[in-house]
Amino acid sequence: MIFKAVLGDRPYPPHGLSLREWAEIPPRQVRLDQLTTTKRELALDKLLAEDSTFYGDLFPHVVEWNGGMYLEDGLHRALRAALQQRTQIHARVLVLS
Repeated sequence: MIFKAVLGDRPYPPHGLSLREWAEIPPRQVRLDQLTTTKRELALDKLLAEDSTFYGDLFPHVVEWNGGMYLEDGLHRALRAALQQRTQIHARVLVLS
């Protein structure tokens, strides 16, 4: 199993962070098998694109809430890492209380 679970929505309350505010969070390593995705579908063209991070953050966005870690943005990056047989990724982790 690549991820802990797959959801179709975000179970945590809205955080309201802008992309600029996300960029201020330093990346840290996160195990893929601890992540629950908040998206059920993936655009295959994003997964296969060589420049898939050209317009976005280089690091996936993870929200830690109620003991869970939820992959909010960067599903294609995380899946690409799994296909490369990596068990961890560097991600920006927002801790919500």
